[in-house]
Amino acid sequence: MATIKDVAERAGVAPSTVSYVLSGSRKISEETQNAVRAAIRDLGYHPRASARALRSARSDVIVLAVPRETGKYRAMDGRFAIEFSDAARGHGYDVLMMTDQDGVGGLSRIARSGLADAAVLMAVQVQDPRVAALRALNFPTALLGHGSEQDETDVPWVDLDWEAAVAMAVRETAAAGHRRIVFLSSADHEIEARRGYAMHGLDGARAAAAQTGADVRIVPSSGDPDVLAKRLREVLLTDPAQRPTALVVQHLILLPELLRELAALGLDGPDALSVVLVGTLPDEPALAGFPRIELPVGRMSAAVAELAVAAIAARGAGAVPAPDGAHQLITPVMAEGATIPPP
Repeated sequence: MATIKDVAERAGVAPSTVSYVLSGSRKISEETQNAVRAAIRDLGYHPRASARALRSARSDVIVLAVPRETGKYRAMDGRFAIEFSDAARGHGYDVLMMTDQDGVGGLSRIARSGLADAAVLMAVQVQDPRVAALRALNFPTALLGHGSEQDETDVPWVDLDWEAAVAMAVRETAAAGHRRIVFLSSADHEIEARRGYAMHGLDGARAAAAQTGADVRIVPSSGDPDVLAKRLREVLLTDPAQRPTALVVQHLILLPELLRELAALGLDGPDALSVVLVGTLPDEPALAGFPRIELPVGRMSAAVAELAVAAIAARGAGAVPAPDGAHQLITPVMAEGATIPPP
């Protein structure tokens, strides 16, 4: 990454002259200004985002990268954004949200321009290209979620243990007497993108099936309500002797549509079909009657804010690898107050 010294050498001026051109704090000849600006263009140098940042090494801003598809609301994203903003403010940082689906270009621009001191990434993929891009820029980064532990040894992260969570839900369902279980996994597009939570959830379902000997059928969910309804009908409206007696659900974005479809099929009661939820938002009264594993949003948001602030400090101290305790995998627990009924 080009520095102000590189620009100065290319333009044939002192670094202070480059600063004066960028800040406008002194009168510089037009010829010198043109030379400096040409050097900036040639080297791809990105000046700091503001006069305040020119005077200081920090912006006191953390960028939260939340890939979003325009027009599609995810309650989980909103809850994390609020909780993380509260946690970051407790450390003296404001939050800049970036919702670009790709993220690499936008994050690279932010890292180079000094708009933020660190990045927190959500919807983390296995071998996430955003991580590689920010690593190349030596930009402080923390992950809210994780893809592959082997690829993220030098990046701090916090996540629910999704593999253990899905495995627990399936095991507890089998322990309640269910032998034919459907696991409604993350949606097709999440699996295709190799989102960490989606891949870990699949691993958990497969492991629990092997451990329990139950017939666990894995059915990918969909972001399209009509496709989801069709898949539910295909898997649930079978020979009564072979019909699944329990449904373990990880993809909860379309949970209201799923529950309406089960009601339309006459499968909306525990006597007809037991439904176990994995990764619900905490404190949702409407889900109090469901056996479920809640996503610890507040704990994860507070932890990743601390990790991001620590990464900023580590960079300032010249440290690169993630310190001990920078990888936090939260053990799942079944929510109290609801049990899985037998078939």
